[in-house]
Amino acid sequence: MKYDVTVIGSGPGGYIAAIRCSQLGMKVAIIEKYDTLGGTCLNVGCIPSKALLDSSEHYHNAAHTFNEHGIELNDLKVNLEQMINRKSKVVEQVTGGVDFLMKKNKIDVYHGMGSFVNKHQIKITDAKGEETQIDTDKTIIATGSKPSTLPFIKLDKKRVITSTEALNLKEVPKHMIVIGGGVIGMELGSVYKRLGAEVSVVEYMDNLIPSMDGTMGKELKKSLKKLGFKMFLGHKVTEVKSTAKTVTVSAENKKGETVTLEGDYCLVSIGRRPYTDKLGLENAGLKTNDRGQIEVDEHLQTSVPGIYAIGDVIKGAMLAHKAEEEGVFVAETIAGQKPHINYLLIPGVVYTWPEVAAVGYTEEQLKESGRAYKSGSFPYRALGRARASMDIDGLVKVLADKETDEILGVHMIGARTADMIAEAVVAMEFRASAEDISRMSHAHPTYTEAFKEACLAATDNRALNI
Repeated sequence: MKYDVTVIGSGPGGYIAAIRCSQLGMKVAIIEKYDTLGGTCLNVGCIPSKALLDSSEHYHNAAHTFNEHGIELNDLKVNLEQMINRKSKVVEQVTGGVDFLMKKNKIDVYHGMGSFVNKHQIKITDAKGEETQIDTDKTIIATGSKPSTLPFIKLDKKRVITSTEALNLKEVPKHMIVIGGGVIGMELGSVYKRLGAEVSVVEYMDNLIPSMDGTMGKELKKSLKKLGFKMFLGHKVTEVKSTAKTVTVSAENKKGETVTLEGDYCLVSIGRRPYTDKLGLENAGLKTNDRGQIEVDEHLQTSVPGIYAIGDVIKGAMLAHKAEEEGVFVAETIAGQKPHINYLLIPGVVYTWPEVAAVGYTEEQLKESGRAYKSGSFPYRALGRARASMDIDGLVKVLADKETDEILGVHMIGARTADMIAEAVVAMEFRASAEDISRMSHAHPTYTEAFKEACLAATDNRALNI
């Protein structure tokens, strides 16, 4: 079979690329090594983790805030099996949706391990070992990423686990030790802390979510400490030992002092690495760099003409929506169009509660570059909507150019900031000033008023409600 474009990998980047290619009149194939489409995001990442985050948040509110709302419950308990079952149904629904989209767009789906025979031929080996070979004019590599670990940590996937296993535990841990204070660790740590586990976080850096604006990490730390997290920041893990029922983690701070933690599960969440195993890149004339990434040019084309790469296998943030934008970008580039991606304006979100969301430059980046800026913040506790919902933790912080007032960065922590950040993205795409936003009417009472007030604070300190 001959195709105009073959996509290897069916995660958000891959399946969106395939759909856009089909929309543009190309004959498209997509190859997925697993039985279900959707990649990490839909199967063992974004979607199932959010399902569990929502379930655990409902339980936490029932246990801790319903009385205040005048709702009285008796004999409240966690049915973890049902939570996991619901999560699995959500996954089944969304992956089934991708199946439907492939049929709708007349995209041929191959299940098996795809590998290059040469730049125009791809071999697909299914679970039974049977091989199929297809010809393709162009290829898009969208094979995503896998959890990273440390050389001395043995992931037994029973007691020392990754995010994948954490989504299918049969019991609520007594004590979960989380190695890594980034997005994945804080989200999954939140799930099990809300359900009753003791959670300890060991992070090498001095702040949580260290890739984001420092204020966000400090605010998230306050909220998670209130929830009951134990924090060991500025600690380097030196040893992880496990038995059939326990796990022990040793870590050292910058003074050389050692702390030893004992628990029943250890979640290793120190990031992810590009997944290019068994792709046969060398057969197509490709290789990876020292970070395991496939290098691409400004058109996301590799060093081999006609082969493109997107998402987690190339440089940049490992985000599903970044991969989606790149999938559309490559499809339109192949079709001869002139698409554009502004990587600065791809938002990042942490789905803890309160949620954290950000777009643009961090304050640390602006300081490092020497750019003159001004800052305005507004706390959630001053919002009527936050008072009404009892979600008073958090703030919105706006960074703007000191001379032009153009918004350079927006950093939010609080209820529903994952949705609110879209307003900041729109504003920055159109190069709005802080004053532009401050003069727009925002519905009252809403959480988004905090963005307007933060813009007022950044514009001559004009916040009205504080």
